Amino acid sequence: QVQLVESGGGLVQAGGSLRLSCAASGRTSAIHAVGWFRQAAGKEREFVGFILLNSLGTNYGDSVKGRFTISRDLLQNIVYLQMNSLEFLDTGVYYCAASFGGLVGTSESDYEYWGQGTQVTVSS
Repeated sequence: QVQLVESGGGLVQAGGSLRLSCAASGRTSAIHAVGWFRQAAGKEREFVGFILLNSLGTNYGDSVKGRFTISRDLLQNIVYLQMNSLEFLDTGVYYCAASFGGLVGTSESDYEYWGQGTQVTVSS
């Protein structure tokens, strides 16, 4: 079992920055990758990006490429999502998710454990 807790959300003006954290506990050594997803009100959950914890390989959704960066602190079992140049359309609940292995991609079904989410609101 893995528990994930997101933090760092809040209200920010367009053009500003936020850094979200995803703290993992439990069987953290079994985590192969951590992904970030977001869900705007009334819309489906959208892939933001993922990081492979050993190789540090990353992949990002087209809407956030060049603005968002995922990194990790293995000692503290935290994965970060640095969000720069925020836009109104970035508003939503942001979730982190953990994958134990296999092929990791952009689908929610690639991830076994999910956090509760943190709200990000970007004012225009």
